[in-house]
This record gives sequence, C-alpha cells and structure tokens, in this order.
Amino acid sequence: MASPLIQYCEQSNPSILEEVKLMRPRPTNARRVHDSFLAAGERRLLVWMGERTPRWINSDHLTALAFVAQVLAGVGYFLAGWNRYAVLGVIACLALNWLGDSLDGTLARVRHEERPRYGFYVDHMADSFGAVALMGGLALSGYMHPAIAIGLLVAFLLLSVQSYLATYTLGEFHLSFWRFGPTELRLLLAAGNIVLMLHPMVLQRRFRLFDLGGAIGLAGMGLMLVYFTAQNTRKLYRLEKIQCAG
Repeated sequence: MASPLIQYCEQSNPSILEEVKLMRPRPTNARRVHDSFLAAGERRLLVWMGERTPRWINSDHLTALAFVAQVLAGVGYFLAGWNRYAVLGVIACLALNWLGDSLDGTLARVRHEERPRYGFYVDHMADSFGAVALMGGLALSGYMHPAIAIGLLVAFLLLSVQSYLATYTLGEFHLSFWRFGPTELRLLLAAGNIVLMLHPMVLQRRFRLFDLGGAIGLAGMGLMLVYFTAQNTRKLYRLEKIQCAG
C-alpha cells in the first residue's frame, strides 16, 4: 500500500517521485570505505590471490568456506572447555574465515562477475549466523562469561545494522571503524588465543583473560555504535532538513 506522500507526489507531479528515487543511493552502488591499518596491503594481496585462484573456485565457494570456518571456530572454543589446546584449531579456522570472507568479493571483481545485491545479502547473513556460532562457542567454553559473550554478539549485530542502514541511506558502506576492521579483530583474537593457553587468568588470577578483553571490546563497540549513529543522524538531518514556511 502506497504511503500518502507517494500518492501525493504521483497525483501532483509524477516527475517528483522519479527525482526522489534517483537521489536515493542504492546499496549495491554504495561507496566502499575501508581504511583500517592493514587495508592497503591486504587489498594488494587479495588482488594477487584473486588473479591466481583456479577457475573451478568461485565466490560462492569462498563464502561457504568463511561460514563453515567461523562455525568450526565456535566449535573449537566449545571443545577448549575440555582441552585448551583446541584454541589452536580456532586460530586455523580464523585464518580460513579471513581467506573466504575477504577473497570472495575480490575474486568476483577481478573476474568481472559481480552480483552486488546477491553478494551483499548472502555474505552478511553468513557473517551474522557465523557470529552467533562463534560467540555461542565462547559462551560455552568456560573462558568467557556468557553475559559478556551475549553482549559482544548484540553489539556486533547492532553495529552491523547501523552499517547496513548507512549503506542504504548515505550510499557509504564502511568495512572498518576507527581504523579497525575484521582482519585486525581476527588477529587480536588469534593473539588472545595464544595468551589464553598460557595465562587464562590475569590480574593476580582474579579475572579471566577473555572476560577482561571482552569487557574492553564491548565498551569500545558501544562507543563506536553511539558515535557513528549520532554522526549519521546528523548527516541525514542536514541532507533532509525541513524548510519551515515563512
């Protein structure tokens, strides 16, 4: 059912509605913004890998690899509750997740086989389900309090929603925030896994390492969410400011 505003535009001047549609950015044509610490070098590496990837491997294979690897990382954390050396398997899964998640889009662009709407939707839904599996494994591992794991998952999903809405309304898709992107986060998590095997308890053995790290990460993600939500709200308000009648 059409809204009253759309009906008014169609009845008074149909061309107005077409102009509004043209002004609204399309998510599939959004400008990608990726300015993390490792972005430049990572981009060159991915293009190099994409140009040498066998033809029988396509972007869907890589997306599936990233998803399965993230789920297995969650399983690895769950198994670490019985054997802490299972976190080594988690590190391997994080590397495979990086390979699939980072290379799938690059491979499509290198081969000129882009499917922007399909890729955008499938890739980020896989990321969301994978995040549930990863945080679920952490919550059940005994190395992180379930409340902190749930909080991190909620914060991640809220940041994702913020990013997707900004893509639709502002035509900018941010892959990193404050110079931190998925690759940097994977590296931090991998480093944390190594420390976890040696020192699962910190600060005179009063706190779990991942509880402390998770609380810091949760605070940082909360600040990012508030900051970028306020920034984008201000941008949109200025773009669509209501002109008061004299």
